[in-house]
Amino acid sequence: MKITELRIHPLSMPFEKLLWTAHEPFDKAQLILVEIRTDAGITGIGEISTGPQATVCDLLAKLAPVIVGMDPLAPNEIWQTLFSVTVPRPGGIGGWDGLPPPLPRNQRPQFMAAMAGIDIALWDIRGKAADLPVFRLLGGTRTDVFTYAVGGFYNESESPFACAEELGAYVAKGFRAVKLKTGALSLADEVKRVRAVRETIGPDVLLMLDMNAPYDVEGCIRFAHAVAPYDIFWLEEPLHWYLQPADFVRLAAASPIPLAHGEREWHRFTVRDFIDSGAVRYVQFDCTRYAGFSEALRIAHYAQMKGVMVAPHTAAHLHAHLVSSLGDAAFAAESVGNDALHPIHHRIFHGGAAYRDGRVYLTEEPGFGLEVDWRAVETLKG
Repeated sequence: MKITELRIHPLSMPFEKLLWTAHEPFDKAQLILVEIRTDAGITGIGEISTGPQATVCDLLAKLAPVIVGMDPLAPNEIWQTLFSVTVPRPGGIGGWDGLPPPLPRNQRPQFMAAMAGIDIALWDIRGKAADLPVFRLLGGTRTDVFTYAVGGFYNESESPFACAEELGAYVAKGFRAVKLKTGALSLADEVKRVRAVRETIGPDVLLMLDMNAPYDVEGCIRFAHAVAPYDIFWLEEPLHWYLQPADFVRLAAASPIPLAHGEREWHRFTVRDFIDSGAVRYVQFDCTRYAGFSEALRIAHYAQMKGVMVAPHTAAHLHAHLVSSLGDAAFAAESVGNDALHPIHHRIFHGGAAYRDGRVYLTEEPGFGLEVDWRAVETLKG
């Protein structure tokens, strides 16, 4: 089998209202759909959830000639070939080795995103060629996995305490774990938000805090002790972006709450150092943001060897396959309680995964099992 074509579909859809994390605003949902076709008539579907879209799409277009003619059933070989573009190499400057010249340093994050969409589509092809869902291809047997719902984004038109009602509604839908966005307000106000959510969801539901890197070490130690009375399951992305594993070690030693981290790391080499530090109890990654499903597998297997729980970030329709294959080494696959937070997914994809009663249910359809509504895709193109 050979790859014959790569098609790129940049999609966007405005949110009904502006949403904030502690770090950044979101006025629209964006997704790049990647379609890889083969001479066997099998088409793989991948997706990319980071940007800027124009740069990522430009990089995808430059990579298309590289992968055309390659074997789609060899995702690791293709991954390594593409990754080699990010570094200097003999014969690389003039493109004399048949690959694009070494990538400019400032495009590395976008390049890793482009690789993600390609790699996910290759795994979809691999499953379809074997007539197996990806989780069975990986040796998984569980057709349903635990999930939790994230919410509590900041919204200027609502009270900052509206998050309690929102997350309470997720619990009423069957979720047994919820995650609250935190870190944008004063410590006193954030404690009030956490307390309001805990009082609403009750004592038996897991509560995680998604912080989006708002603190230095000392500030986060104060925060951790202030919210600890509300039985917090983890602190996610607690420290400023530039702080490193050694800083997480200092925080972990002083925090009464376990730490989770990894969704914004580009590759296994940095995630490895966080795992080896012993500071992170739950390791996250997002195959739709950076590096793809192959790299997610590498990170997951390394974490499993080191006794660190695997908790992929978002895209449960993809990550649930990996969670299924890891058994007790994985905690859950993240999802959302409100479809409006991922409106593109729910418009363009059918099948593959269903969400109910706090679990993700996988089908026996081959690959990731996703059917694409191409009419919806056309309406969402920028």
